[in-house]
Amino acid sequence: MNIILLGPPGAGKGTQARILEEERGMKQLSTGDMLRAARTSGTEMGQKVAAIMDAGELVTDEIVIGLIREQIQIGSEGGFIFDGFPRTLPQADALGDLLHETGQNLDAVIEMRVNDDALVERITARSTCGTCGEVYNDITKPIPEDGKCTTCGGTEFKRRADDNADSLKTRLMEYYKKTSPLIGYYYAKGQLTFVNGLGEIDTVKGDIAAALDG
Repeated sequence: MNIILLGPPGAGKGTQARILEEERGMKQLSTGDMLRAARTSGTEMGQKVAAIMDAGELVTDEIVIGLIREQIQIGSEGGFIFDGFPRTLPQADALGDLLHETGQNLDAVIEMRVNDDALVERITARSTCGTCGEVYNDITKPIPEDGKCTTCGGTEFKRRADDNADSLKTRLMEYYKKTSPLIGYYYAKGQLTFVNGLGEIDTVKGDIAAALDG
């Protein structure tokens, strides 16, 4: 099964992707992670990525699609979770062409909808484990009293410099400008389902499972 997770920064896509990886054997394809891995891989594609990024230029859609093609050729027992791609209609068309070319299907597009004000409140209280990336929140999931990450036992925690109200609102505006056309695009194709991205983790997990299995 291949799916796309759509949602603004902080909607919980990464958390739900990890759950799908653990429980369904799927593989998350995050654009940022793929670019970072490619940059240090030493492959021909990786050298291209490194040269572009070192020059301060934007990586082209063609290169991102090339990285995704490499991952699809490697394969995944449970399918793929596309996170952070596509962001635009041309990227959506390119992904559709790639999946068709490789004999794959796009089975579902899950939009994780949020209330922007509540999202800002959530993100400005967020911190992550510096070792494993586990996410904590001052309000809903505070760092344990013993100061140790519940996942890996790490003791270093950090906050992103742009996890403040002004920066987040700018990031949200950028997301909505670029990504909102995808909502109509996938709705018209009959592939779009939405869940409440600000629900409890297990509730969102259950809603996604219902969308995928229903």
